[in-house]
Order: sequence, then structure tokens, then C-alpha cells
Amino acid sequence: MDSQSKANFKPRRGGFTFKQFFVAHDRCAMKVGTDGVLLGAWAPVTAVRRVLDIGCGSGLIALMLAQRTADDVQIDAVELDAAAAAQAHDNAEASPWASRIRIYEQDIQQFTGQRTASYDLIVSNPPYFAPAVACRDRARDAARYTETLTHDVLLACAERLLQPDGMLCVVLPYDIGEAFAADALQRGWHLAQRVNVSDRADTPRHRILLALTRTAQTCAHSDLAIKQAEGDYTAPFRRLITDFYLFY
Repeated sequence: MDSQSKANFKPRRGGFTFKQFFVAHDRCAMKVGTDGVLLGAWAPVTAVRRVLDIGCGSGLIALMLAQRTADDVQIDAVELDAAAAAQAHDNAEASPWASRIRIYEQDIQQFTGQRTASYDLIVSNPPYFAPAVACRDRARDAARYTETLTHDVLLACAERLLQPDGMLCVVLPYDIGEAFAADALQRGWHLAQRVNVSDRADTPRHRILLALTRTAQTCAHSDLAIKQAEGDYTAPFRRLITDFYLFY
């Protein structure tokens, strides 16, 4: 898009416009954010045929993975909150991949109880706040607190739903992600990939991307800074988001 087109661009309200799709999020407690974009752009998709997004919210990650995968890849997405699930459904229906994305308004444990191991990739941008402090927005709390989707529940469901050689990918705040990884290792998981994310190279790590498998392998470690010192996106982050963000 040239500079004139950028100047004339009028973003749609109530959501976020990507290059190939629009994510409405006005009915969702959690809006489109960098965490979901990171996971959707990074999660390994080589040779996957079936994907599950647990706690899909607006459907952002499911849509990103649909864009990145072949036409025969099926993507299921589970969301407990009725308003968010309805919005995810509408976003999927309005996308170029409506026939490949199915949204389930359901508790993940109920969903898991009805299925056998069939997914090559499971992704989740899971809740991460402990419910210790009353919050201002009940729906937002439910989306971020770990009452309905604890990390133990997430790991247990993934254990049942993944193919033996499948992969679970999550994005979490750094310290919580460290604890999540430790819990997973105690349950018999193995780290395949780990990306430590910071806002800038000289700032503390604030997010972590984890890829876990049930089979032992060497873990690939890397670091990702989102911005340069002057505030522009770094080249590695640009490579991640170039197929999605407008103007990049």
C-alpha cells in the first residue's frame, strides 16, 4: 500500500483490520492484542491437518492459522463465553476460510470428553491472572482469570486431544510461562521451542512463546524484541507480522 493509500485508509470500527480478514471484537472481553498475534503468526504449522484453538475469544488465532495453512486443514475453536463464541463464529463466517473453521461454544473439558486424540496442533492464549482481586469487568476477568481454564486443565485436555506427535503452543507472561513450562515438564511434556519476548532488546522479557510435545527432543531457544530503541518494529517482528498487519 503506497503512502497515499495509507493516508486515505479508514479503519473499520469495533475491531482490527488485517490484510486478508477483519476481526470484530466489540462483543469480546479481550480485544485483539499482540499476544494473540504473536502466537498466531509463530505457531509451527508444517504438516498439520487438524488444529484446535482453546479459549479462542474473537477467533483471531484461528483465523491467522487458517491463513497460514492449506485448504484441507480443519480448524476447530472452543470458547466458553457465549458472546465471544458468537463473535468468533461471525468473524469466521465473514472470512475467506469459513468452510474450514468451526466454533464451539463449550467448556473445554466437556469438549474433550466427547473426542479422541485427533489434533496435530493445539494453540491457546490462556488465562493467566489468579482471581484474588475483584475486577471491574466480569467478562474480562473470566477471560483472564484461571478459574474456568486452569493450566492443569489445559495440559490435561491437550494430553487427551493431541496426536502422539502433536504439538501444544501457548503464549503467556514470562514468569507465568516459566511456571507453566515447569508444570508441563513434570507431567511428561517436552519443550520443543521457546521464544523469550521483550518489548525492546534492552528491556526485561515480558512474554514467552512455548511449543511442547509428548516426545523428547532438543529445544530450540530464541529471543524476540518487538521494537527497536527508537520505537519502530524490529526486522524479526516485521517478518512475523508482514502477512497480517497492514502497511508492513
